[in-house]
Amino acid sequence: MRKSIPVSMTLGGLLVLASCNSNMNQFKSDYFSTNPNPLEVVGNNVPATVTGNVPAKFFKKNAQVTITPTLVYAGTEQAGTPMTYQGEKVRGNNPVINYNNGGTVTIPVNYVYTPEMMKSELYLAFDVKQGNKQYALPRVKVADGVVATAALADAATVNPAAAADKFQRIINEKYSADIRFLINQATIRKNQLDSKEMVEFKQKVRNAANADSLVIEEINISSYASPEGTVEFNTRLAENREKNTSSYLKDQLKKDKITEFGELTAQFTPEDWEGFQKLVAASDIQDKELILSVLSMYKDPEEREAEIRKLSTVFEALADEILPQLRYSRLTASVNVIGKSDEEINKLVDTDPTQLSADELLYAATLTDDNNRRMKIYEAVVRQYPDDFRGYNNLGKTQYVAKDYTSAAANFAKAAKLAPQSSEVAMNQGLLSLINKDYSAANRSFSNASGLEGLGDALGVYYLNQGDNAAAVKAFGNSKTNNAALAQILTKNYNSAKTTLGAIQNPDATTYYLTAVLGARTNNPQMVTSNLQKAIKLDDSLASKAMNDLEFAKFNLSEVIR
Repeated sequence: MRKSIPVSMTLGGLLVLASCNSNMNQFKSDYFSTNPNPLEVVGNNVPATVTGNVPAKFFKKNAQVTITPTLVYAGTEQAGTPMTYQGEKVRGNNPVINYNNGGTVTIPVNYVYTPEMMKSELYLAFDVKQGNKQYALPRVKVADGVVATAALADAATVNPAAAADKFQRIINEKYSADIRFLINQATIRKNQLDSKEMVEFKQKVRNAANADSLVIEEINISSYASPEGTVEFNTRLAENREKNTSSYLKDQLKKDKITEFGELTAQFTPEDWEGFQKLVAASDIQDKELILSVLSMYKDPEEREAEIRKLSTVFEALADEILPQLRYSRLTASVNVIGKSDEEINKLVDTDPTQLSADELLYAATLTDDNNRRMKIYEAVVRQYPDDFRGYNNLGKTQYVAKDYTSAAANFAKAAKLAPQSSEVAMNQGLLSLINKDYSAANRSFSNASGLEGLGDALGVYYLNQGDNAAAVKAFGNSKTNNAALAQILTKNYNSAKTTLGAIQNPDATTYYLTAVLGARTNNPQMVTSNLQKAIKLDDSLASKAMNDLEFAKFNLSEVIR
């Protein structure tokens, strides 16, 4: 007997079949929200998250939907990473969307930024598979445009590190000679005046007096007595040695017709216990540690001498080896060697750079702000001093500034071979890695340059490229550059950014453009227009950029860009 089926059950079954077999309805833009919207450059990427709320009775139980974020710009489109969701009756490992209750979909978005993306639209594309059927649903737009302010970070504007010169215009040299005396005597003996040491001293003083590049700053006489005998006797003895030496020196200067010798100073030391201690410590005398302990225990000179004399066997060695060395007058001439003037150095750079030392050439490069002249000077350094890494490093620096990165890389490599531990070279190679977007290599190089002055600007750009704006602000510190101001803008520290931009010594088009961005973010129309005008006057390509820049979306730029 055939059983009848209730109408209600029939309708329910039809509804279930319909929910399984009919096509998916179209997704609506209202279902989705994008964070951020508009999109925004972070580092060198455009990351975002699209969240969708799928309503109840919408997602078919037997459907599998692949959602692909697609960025459309400049007549092209770029597909992102697809995400797949499935209904309850689909066998698979994808997230499930319940038919009766609906659910949430999360679509991560990330594109490598290019300038054309500023004017763009983000769509979601839907590819559906239901059983044997495959079809596409209409796309849904979920975001408009890309805020590209972070892309203004520029490693090319970071000042590479120069390896410093050691040039000193005035170098002080000291010439010395000793006149030795017999025990308890202050008479200067002829053999002391004719000693090799004394003859050389007098000749050096004469040469200094006659040379234009040498100036005698001071001649000093220090006279001593050895620490045996009474303090009273030794005081008179050391004083007489000083007087006799001073008298001799004055006569010698007069004989040599030397009248310009700075200041002639003299002093005497009655008992040279300090010199005695140094000589004993450096000697091989037996029981020298015992002698040194006596010196530390007794501070009174006569007590010291009495205690040391008690060491009869030791005192004999002291009298033979140590004490005679403490009976002398030392003559010391302090002479300043005057180096070439800036004018002389610059002239030789142009006429005969072979007459300049490596340090003089490196110093010459600091006398000009002309990058081409500096390049010429550093070329002379590497030609004349090929084993000095500083020439290659600094030549590479000028090439980096000129944006000749291939040549810069070659010279930095030569510098690194000559000086593998150079912090300057490491920083500069890190900058090249930033230019080439090799951030792992940049990080390694900057680690090797740790502690180098000026590294903060390079690290700041590195962190901006990584999207770590807070770390960038910290790295820049008090730097007054476009990059430092950009980091402050991106962290919404607008007062600091204004101060930084205002303190830049040589503002360029980017400086004014960033100031206009700051004006937009602080709702200052006059600040926007006046600074955009300055920026475009210096770089007319910024006109089209400003027209597409969402930072200025709510401002009328018709008076600025015509």
